[in-house]
Amino acid sequence: MSPTDGELVRKSLQGDTDAYAVLVKRYQDAVYATAFYYAGRYGGAEDISQDVFWKAYRNLRQLKDREHFGAWLKIITTRTAANWLRKHVARPQNTATPLPHRRGRSPEEAVAAPFSESDDYTRIQAAIQQLPERYQLPVVLRYVQEMSYKEICRFTGDSYDETRGILNRAAKRLRQALSEPTDHNDEGIIQWPHAAK
Repeated sequence: MSPTDGELVRKSLQGDTDAYAVLVKRYQDAVYATAFYYAGRYGGAEDISQDVFWKAYRNLRQLKDREHFGAWLKIITTRTAANWLRKHVARPQNTATPLPHRRGRSPEEAVAAPFSESDDYTRIQAAIQQLPERYQLPVVLRYVQEMSYKEICRFTGDSYDETRGILNRAAKRLRQALSEPTDHNDEGIIQWPHAAK
C-alpha cells in the first residue's frame, strides 16, 4: 500500500528527500498539465512546474492539512502560473490556450499531431474554452492528460461525486458544441477521445 500524502509530507518535513520525490512524482503530471494550460508552451510549463515544486517544498510547514497536499499544490500552481503570465506573456484576450500533450506521447508528437486532424483539435480547443472556467481544468486533466478521477480529486480537492458531476456536465456541453456540422464530417460529430483509466 502506498503512503498517503500526509505521511509523505510528515517524512519530508523530517528531512526525507525521497518522500518529497514521491510527492513530486505523484503530482508532476497534474502540475505540468495545469502549467501548460496557463502558459501554452512547453518551456514555460517546465519553468512553472519547477518553481511550483520548489515553492511547495520551501513552504511545506505552512500546510495545515497534510492530507490535502494536492489541493494546496493546485493553488500554488495556479498562482505561480498567473505570475509567470504577467511577467512573460502579453497574450491577446481572445487567444485560446493550447492544451497539454497526452500522457505517453512526447511533446514533439503532440505538437505534430495532437489529434487526427488539426481542424478537430482547434474545434475541441475552442469548445473547451467556452466551458465555464470551473469545468476547464478537470476536462483537461481527464481527457487530455488522462488522469483518473482519484488523481483529479486529489489534485483539485473536490470530492469524487463533485468531479464526476463536473465532468458529466462538461461532456454534455462539449458533445453539444462539437455536434454542429463541419465541412469534413458528414455526421458533424467529432469523436472525443476517451481516457483509458
